[in-house]
Amino acid sequence: MFLAFKDGCLANSLNLCSVFCGIEKIKKGIMTKFKASTRRDLPQIADKLNLDTEQIIDMQAVSAVLPFRVNDYVIENLIESADVPDDPIFQLTFPQRGMLDEVDYKHMRDLVVSGASEADIKLAADRIRKKLNPHPAGQMELNVPKLEGEVVAGMQHKYQETVLFFPSQGQTCHAYCSYCFRWAQFVGDSDLKFASKEAENLARYVRENPQVSSVLITGGDPMVMKTSVLRRYIDPLLKEDLPNLHSIRIGTKALAYWPHRFTEGDDADDFLRLIEDVKAAGKHLALMAHSSHSRELEPDIAQLAVKRVIDAGAVIRCQAPLIRKVNDNANVWAQLWRKQVQLGMVPYYMFVERDTGAKAYFEVPLVRALKVFTEAYNQVSGLCRTVRGPSMSASPGKVLVDGVAEVEGEKVFVLKFLQGRDPDWVNRIFFAKYDPKATWLDGLKPAFGKDAFFFENLTQKPIHKSYRKL
Repeated sequence: MFLAFKDGCLANSLNLCSVFCGIEKIKKGIMTKFKASTRRDLPQIADKLNLDTEQIIDMQAVSAVLPFRVNDYVIENLIESADVPDDPIFQLTFPQRGMLDEVDYKHMRDLVVSGASEADIKLAADRIRKKLNPHPAGQMELNVPKLEGEVVAGMQHKYQETVLFFPSQGQTCHAYCSYCFRWAQFVGDSDLKFASKEAENLARYVRENPQVSSVLITGGDPMVMKTSVLRRYIDPLLKEDLPNLHSIRIGTKALAYWPHRFTEGDDADDFLRLIEDVKAAGKHLALMAHSSHSRELEPDIAQLAVKRVIDAGAVIRCQAPLIRKVNDNANVWAQLWRKQVQLGMVPYYMFVERDTGAKAYFEVPLVRALKVFTEAYNQVSGLCRTVRGPSMSASPGKVLVDGVAEVEGEKVFVLKFLQGRDPDWVNRIFFAKYDPKATWLDGLKPAFGKDAFFFENLTQKPIHKSYRKL
C-alpha cells in the first residue's frame, strides 16, 4: 500500500495513481510482476517481436559474448514491434549481429548452430571478451582507492570530489543496454567485477579523505535492490560525522526500464522515505538517470515515477551516450531534453560512446557527435542547456569536444577538461588536429606540431593525495 508522508507528497502521488493505475488496484495492493528474460528466452521473445529464426540465432551468438537481459515492460511499452529491427529501443536492448566483428560472429554462430556445449561456448566467448577492452580508462589500475595501504574492494576514486561505490547486491539491471560500458560486470567473471558489501569501509574512506564531497552509488543498477539493502549502504554515511559529504548520487536506468520500482508497494514508499532521510541529514540526493530516448519517458507510469521521486525531494539528472541507431539524431536529443525539463528533470550530459564492448557498432565520429549536439542545442531553450557534451570519459578525465576552429592556420578540435584526474586540469582548454574519422581521445593527435598532449605523461598515475586540494 502507498503510505502518506507528513508533507503530503505521497498522498498526492496516490491521487495520481488513482488516475494512472486504478484505485482498486492500489486498494488491493496488487503489484506488477517483474519478469526478466535472458539469452535462453530469446525464442519465446521472438513471438512478441515477430523475429525470424535467423535473427534469433544471430542474437544467441552475440549474447553469448555480450550480456543480454530485458523485461516485459520494455518489450510491451517501449519497443514498437512494427519497426523492429530499426526501432531505437530494440537496438538499445537487444543484441545485434554487427556488435561482433565478422570473424568472431561467424565463430560464435557456428557454435550455436552446431549445438556446442555451454562450456565450449563460454570458452570461445571469454577469448573474444578479452579483445573488447572490458574495463576502459584505467578503471582497474588507476582508480583504485586504498585504506592504510590496502585496496578497498568495490570502490573507484578517479576525481578528487567523487567516490564511486558498487554494492554487490546491485550489480545487475532490470534490463541491459547493449552499449553499456560496464558490460564486464554482468558476464560472470569475478576478475572483471567491482562489488562490495562493506558499507563501513565506504563511510570510513569518506571520513579519511576530506576532499570527497560526493558519493555515487552505481552498478549495475542500485535500484534493483530493496530499499532496506540500499539503506545499509547509505545510513552509515548519514550517521557518521561527515561534514565534507554534501551529496549522495544513485545511478539508475530504472525510471526507464522498470518505473514500477518507484510507484508500487511498500518498498517504493520506503525509497521515498530514504530520500527524505537523506534530506533531513542535510545531504543532497540525486538520481543520475540514464535517459537515452524520449520514448522512455512517455508511459504514464514512468512520468508518475519521476513525479514521486521529485516530490520526495530528490533531483533527477539525466545523462546518456550518443549511440548510432538509437539517438544519433539532433531532433531526438532536442525532444528528449525538452521532455526531461517538462517533467522536472535536469539534462546533464551527452556522452561519447566509450571505447569498450560493441563500440564499433555504436560509435559515431566526434565531428558528427558535435554536429548532433549543436543542432539539438540550437533547438531548445536555456532551461535545457544545462546539458554538457559531447563528453568523452577517458583515462585523464571528462573531455568535452567544445568545437572545431581554425587556429594559426590549422583546423583543430577545441577540447576542454570538464573533470580531470588531476584537478588542476579542470576547465583547461587544449587542441587536437582535426580528424573527421576520430571517434575517441586516443585517436586524436596534438595540434601545432606538438609531440604529446600536456597530460599524457601524467595520465598513468593513479589518483594521489598530492593532486587533491581541500
